[in-house]
Amino acid sequence: MGKATGFMEYTREKTAERNPLARLNDWNEYAAPLSDQAAERQGARCMDCGTPFCHMGMELERVTTGCPIHNLIPEWNDLAYRGRWQEALERLLKTNNFPEFTGRVCPAPCEGSCTLAIADPAVAIKSIERTIIDKGFENGWIQPRIPVQRTGKKIAIIGSGPAGLAAADQLNQAGHSVTVYERADRPGGLLMYGIPNMKLGKDVVERRVRLLEQEGTAFITNTEVGKDVTAEELKAQYDAVILCTGAQKQRDLTVEGREAEGIHFAMDYLTKTTKSLLDSGFTESGSINVEDQDVIVIGGGDTGADCVATALRQNARSVVQFGKHPELPAVRAIENMWPAYPNVFTLDYAYEEAAAKHGSDPRQYLIQTKKIVADENGHVKELHTIGMEKVKDENGSYVFHEVPGTEKIWPAQAVFIAIGFQGTEQPLLQQFGVEAVNQKVKAAYGKFTTNVEGVFAAGDARRGQSLIVWAIHEGREVARAVEEYLAAKPLLV
Repeated sequence: MGKATGFMEYTREKTAERNPLARLNDWNEYAAPLSDQAAERQGARCMDCGTPFCHMGMELERVTTGCPIHNLIPEWNDLAYRGRWQEALERLLKTNNFPEFTGRVCPAPCEGSCTLAIADPAVAIKSIERTIIDKGFENGWIQPRIPVQRTGKKIAIIGSGPAGLAAADQLNQAGHSVTVYERADRPGGLLMYGIPNMKLGKDVVERRVRLLEQEGTAFITNTEVGKDVTAEELKAQYDAVILCTGAQKQRDLTVEGREAEGIHFAMDYLTKTTKSLLDSGFTESGSINVEDQDVIVIGGGDTGADCVATALRQNARSVVQFGKHPELPAVRAIENMWPAYPNVFTLDYAYEEAAAKHGSDPRQYLIQTKKIVADENGHVKELHTIGMEKVKDENGSYVFHEVPGTEKIWPAQAVFIAIGFQGTEQPLLQQFGVEAVNQKVKAAYGKFTTNVEGVFAAGDARRGQSLIVWAIHEGREVARAVEEYLAAKPLLV
């Protein structure tokens, strides 16, 4: 696949990114697709591996390795190299319902398990993927696929995130009538409100939703199942129901002073900001604005990074991000062997922007918040922290210890909690009578069936907080399970 000597002739190229300081002046996407020529060069680097690990899609060391939707990566890399773009698009769409999403926001575990990554920078798989799908839309190659025949079966999907959308797409194409329920005012779930515009433009999400509607999928927004329509009504009206509600119960911070004003969950901040931008361009109130404030983000993951980028665009006076773990190494540690996901230091878009604006990376490592102090009006004014060290105990397990003498006080008028999610919200599950384990829907992988007849579950609601590629994978797989439930001979291939 690709050019036999391409990996020796060409170096890895990043997608074109706008100047970090310039892009802070707007909310547009910070990255662009590769040029045709650059994508062809990057496709040429694919090595014709005897066994491609990039699309194996499994978990090693409890981290995703390879592509869970089993994208035919070497095939469309080769087609991109040869300039056969329409064929590359056909191969890409064989396994991925929404490459325009994954090509922008997936962390690309495929690249971590690329054979070339053993000794050199991986093939730019994610960038090639985005280039292929963007060319598909630009050239009009992607048109509504209207099912020729309808089966008469009706399916309700609760939740319009990537899992729900993937399940809807698959089942609609099989000829079933699909209705997606979304409690927000716009479809898309976290794609719409949980991921900022600068990573994923909402015109991209809306374009896909319009396409799904043209193909026959119905969307009902501003409707909360369990409140506006009951579980019993849905079960009576539809032949099957799929729960794709996500893992939206955010993990809270248990610390003295947590009740102070000015402390928010990260997803609330991101959601309100995006909604205000889309509704009025920030001309109406409703968002959380941190202009001229000292901001602290607690949690070292991608959601925390998105909070950093959002605060920078609101002209925060300072932004700091607290992380529990030590700074990652520049190269793989000996215990983090290929093809496992490489736990190495990277400079996310938000950190590039912070460094450009404030002169330094905003991340602080091995730090624990001990208490939050409010002013006389009950509003947060400072955080008290202590440094930590990560060491192995006598059993070989890593533990964290406080380091005396590293206490510090940080000014803060806004604090965002981004320490993950505990599971899915329980009231809806209780109304359906669905069993839960560890605050996730109890539904075995592969079957996706709950304890309630005709009710299925997939995505983060079933597996817990995870990647967009796992959500798409589970959406596709639950569609197969529903097919088997509805008919003795599945229509999906």
